[in-house]
Amino acid sequence: MDSMEKNIEEIIFLIIVYGGNARAKSYDALRFAQKGEFTKAQEALKEADEQIKQAHSIQTDIIQKEAGGERVDITVLFVHAQDHLMTAIAERGLIENMVDLYKRIDNLEKGGEK
Repeated sequence: MDSMEKNIEEIIFLIIVYGGNARAKSYDALRFAQKGEFTKAQEALKEADEQIKQAHSIQTDIIQKEAGGERVDITVLFVHAQDHLMTAIAERGLIENMVDLYKRIDNLEKGGEK
């Protein structure tokens, strides 16, 4: 394995790591919301966003290399990394909506508007 292949493999693993971290932070947000800790939930969602931004930055670099004529081998590992990241993004969005629902329920239970 030459250094370029090793470098691409390390980059792919970073996408997986950042995607996994984003998922974990998103689920932390959901757990906080379930306990009524909405400030902590928002902070966890922001942390998830930062992880997603890191992964997107790496992804953008790969796309720019390919657009610039550099060959980028599409491996099963690369496809897995992309799938992992997209799943994390989708779950983060869904969880954000769930956090909002928990806020609304909490507000209603405290006598707020319907």
